[in-house]
Amino acid sequence: MLSEKMEEALNKQLNNELYSAYLYLSMSAYSTYIGLKGFANWFMVQYQEETVHALKFYNYILDQGGRVKLMAIAQPMAEFKSPMDLFEKTLQHEKFITKCINDLVDHAIAEKDHAANIFLQWFVTEQIEEEGNDNEIIAKLKLVGEDGPALLMLDKELASRVFKPPAAASED
Repeated sequence: MLSEKMEEALNKQLNNELYSAYLYLSMSAYSTYIGLKGFANWFMVQYQEETVHALKFYNYILDQGGRVKLMAIAQPMAEFKSPMDLFEKTLQHEKFITKCINDLVDHAIAEKDHAANIFLQWFVTEQIEEEGNDNEIIAKLKLVGEDGPALLMLDKELASRVFKPPAAASED
C-alpha cells in the first residue's frame, strides 16, 4: 500500500510522463512542418515511449491500491530554432525527468518503500538510455552543422527508428 506522500509523488510523475509525450508530439509536428520527416518519426517514437512510461506509473499506482489523479497538462513548446535546438531541449527535458526519477527513488528509500524502489529502478536505467540517445544525436548534429545534405542523411537515419514496447510494459 502506498503512503499518501508516495501516491502524490507518483501521480506527479505520471503527469510528467504525459507532458513528455505531449512535448514529443509537438516536436514531431514541428519536424514534419519544417520538412524533416525522419526527425518527426524519431519524436513520434519518443511520444509512444512516453505514453508507455505514463501507463507504467498509472498501473503501478492502481496495483498498489492507490488512486490515480490526472492533472492538467501544460502546453508544450511549439517553436524551435533548429534541429539542434530540438535536441538540446530534448536533452534538457530528459535531465529534468532524470532528476524527478532520482528524487522519487530517494523518497522511496526514505519511506522504506521497497516495492516502489524496485519499480523505479526500471526508470533509472531508462533515463540513462534516454540521455545517451540525445547526446549521440547532438554530437551528430554538431558534426553536420549547416550542411544540408548531411542533415538529410541524419534525417534518413532517424526515419529508421521503430517503436518497440518494453517487454515489462506488455506484461502490465
